[in-house]
Amino acid sequence: MPTYDLRNKETGEVKEFLVSISKKEEMVSSGEWEQVHLGVADLVTHTGSMLGKTSGDWKDKLKQIKKQAGRRVTNTIHD
Repeated sequence: MPTYDLRNKETGEVKEFLVSISKKEEMVSSGEWEQVHLGVADLVTHTGSMLGKTSGDWKDKLKQIKKQAGRRVTNTIHD
């Protein structure tokens, strides 16, 4: 079951609920709760290339793939 952050319209208190979608919709339609979206910015955890954060084994595998791809194949693997 998913979790939802709901704010009590009367008190302003925000709570996290582990409920079904239908139960959440029931709670919101009752008028007592409204859904809020907290922590959405936390979804983006990395920007840029991940290659600098990988192991040497992974870099070696990319080099092997690039080598075996041949000259006629457009090669976009950067090592």
